[in-house]
Amino acid sequence: MRRDIAGIVLAGGQSRRMGGGDKSLLPLGDGSVLDQVLSRFGPQIETLALSANGDPQRFSRFGLPVHADAVEGFAGPLAGILTGLEWAAAGTSCKAVVTAAGDTPFLPVDLVDRLAEAAGGHPGSIAVASSAGRWHPTFALWPTECRDTLRHFLVDEDNRRVSSFIERHKHVEVEFPILQSAGLDPFFNINVPDDLAEAGRLLQSMTS
Repeated sequence: MRRDIAGIVLAGGQSRRMGGGDKSLLPLGDGSVLDQVLSRFGPQIETLALSANGDPQRFSRFGLPVHADAVEGFAGPLAGILTGLEWAAAGTSCKAVVTAAGDTPFLPVDLVDRLAEAAGGHPGSIAVASSAGRWHPTFALWPTECRDTLRHFLVDEDNRRVSSFIERHKHVEVEFPILQSAGLDPFFNINVPDDLAEAGRLLQSMTS
């Protein structure tokens, strides 16, 4: 478990393709999507929080601090990333934050260590996860020192594209393998009802 890096789960999306509400709180397995995310992400990191707007009480049973976006206007995942960086800088001794999306129940259990290892060889860089040759920009390690640059990018330039910010910043890509036993991309995420049903089938096959 890492004590030098903070973690924040991006759970604040508006979930339009799921009909609204919180994707992360939808039922999956013996709990919710977020239960699955935290079962894999939580053991990797000691200091952990959720990024979500609205009433934080809906996440109360998870026992984690919930931080609303540091900027107004539902500015997407980049706002949650900025929130995480500013929270870590002000309230923890951590010098970096690893982010994970709250709708990805099969995320890698070695995500934090592998991103940290890659970033360690490139000081000041963002380490971004990829699989099958494709970036997953909401799964990344962010040095807290980039928070002011990120706030300028998001607020002053009004640019909400996570990948665009990473491309502009020093970065290193970390490739994660497809889970061969299930033919599963570990960054499989739930966008539509069929995805939730597929996640249920995959989870059952992996635990049976």
